Amino acid sequence: MIKIILKFILLMVSITFLTFALVDPQTGSKLEKIKRKGIDLIIALDVSNSMLAEDLRPNRLERAKQAISRLIDQLEGDRIGIIIFAGKAYTQLPITTDYAAAKMFTSTININMIPTQGTAIADAVELAATSFGDTKHNRAIIIITDGEDFQGGVLEQTDAAVKKGITIYTIGMGLPEGAPIPVYNGNFRTGYKKDQQGNVIMTKLDETLLQRIASLGNGMYIRASNSEAGLNKIFDDINKIEKTEIESKQYSDYEDRFQYFISLALILLIIDLFVFERKTQWMKKVKPFN
Repeated sequence: MIKIILKFILLMVSITFLTFALVDPQTGSKLEKIKRKGIDLIIALDVSNSMLAEDLRPNRLERAKQAISRLIDQLEGDRIGIIIFAGKAYTQLPITTDYAAAKMFTSTININMIPTQGTAIADAVELAATSFGDTKHNRAIIIITDGEDFQGGVLEQTDAAVKKGITIYTIGMGLPEGAPIPVYNGNFRTGYKKDQQGNVIMTKLDETLLQRIASLGNGMYIRASNSEAGLNKIFDDINKIEKTEIESKQYSDYEDRFQYFISLALILLIIDLFVFERKTQWMKKVKPFN
């Protein structure tokens, strides 16, 4: 009876070890430096209320987020950061090579993230320029906005960024004829934003300012449309910028550990097959009462 229990225990433990082996447990052996070639790219996205206008479908902001997500899919070796701005500018994602994180952070962007309304493009350019740090890589900023700047000073900040060797591109979201700004209560649209006289406010794309920024920034200006958001053309131009070697750190050389569990399972099976079976055969030959 004891032998049967021991054999059962050995079999169960062996099966357990084999199950662990099938899972293929791994451990990260070391954090190593990975070198790749690319540029540093920061996207500054307008999240003011006017970006809810629906002259681009489904609206300006969602259209821009879709374009950014597709751009991230095309990156190879480049580092990317995301800044959001309205009345003020904030870092949404520090510059990184983690493209999955970049897409996740992009998907969560909404107009409620910045309580101060307005379109402080100058703040966005200044924050983006400082966010690159002291790196010597080739750098570019993509500003995505409807261009209705209420702060001023953006041309001065653009000039300061250019002196640091930064290229600036602009994408105009919206149409020149403009569109009303929806007002929502939760997920339901209750009307459109109005001025103090009760007139519906029309938000119009300011192409002139965005063209001046791009020209001063040695980049290009593209107007988004319902068929093309413009990022592909800009990305093609960015790809012409000489890529420099970028060093990053990541865990690599994951080591498989399944072999240890297989070895333990085999040892237990050998014990079961040879030790217990031999003992059984030996006991059969022993006849102490004959």
